Amino acid sequence: MNDYPGDHATSPVAADPGADIDEDAVNPEELPPDPADSPADDADKPDSESWSFLKELPFLIVGALIVAVLVKSFLIQVFWIPSASMEETLQVGDRVIVNKLAYRIGDPGRGDVVVFEPESFEAESLATKISRNLLESVGLRTPESDLIKRVVGLPGETIQISDNRVLINDLPLDEPYLPPQVRMRDYGPEVIPDDSYFVMGDNRGSSRDSRVFGAIERSRIVGRAFSVVWPPSRWGGL
Repeated sequence: MNDYPGDHATSPVAADPGADIDEDAVNPEELPPDPADSPADDADKPDSESWSFLKELPFLIVGALIVAVLVKSFLIQVFWIPSASMEETLQVGDRVIVNKLAYRIGDPGRGDVVVFEPESFEAESLATKISRNLLESVGLRTPESDLIKRVVGLPGETIQISDNRVLINDLPLDEPYLPPQVRMRDYGPEVIPDDSYFVMGDNRGSSRDSRVFGAIERSRIVGRAFSVVWPPSRWGGL
């Protein structure tokens, strides 16, 4: 019977005893360990990263405070409502966001809810202003002097309160934001000075406003309140 090549398993080729051996070849198992792969060095890496973060942390905190002060000083700020003068629109304890850029490019409009400085507000030095803004930004101080009311009369208009209605240039003003039971004493007529605004609280019977201290100059207006942010149940625009 003839044998065919495919009927037999292939035998391994024996090594040639006379083959040349490279005596300079290095066995990978004999290589020295890489220092970078040392377990000790791997254990040190987290400590090094932690130390690097701790060194950077003060700079991150200072940077965050600077950003907070800049935002509060020039862009937006949260104000706390301390009294009932703006009820029912705003309740005691509400927090509102005020846009400080609102009147840099436009004028206050009738019906706007604005935050403004009282007449007795004293000018602050730059250092005092930075310190106050910093403390308010981190919650260690709340704005105490600023007031919040609604713009009712515009510059040059004649305002009067008669028979529990506000009249602007002898025409009754529609005020849907007022509670139905509101009562107002008669006032005026009075012409609002140029570049000034007549402001009142929505709770007309419990509000000390332009009926007491007169119209406010535009330069005293800090910004426009546009949203309630606290408590969450009262989120909404103004």
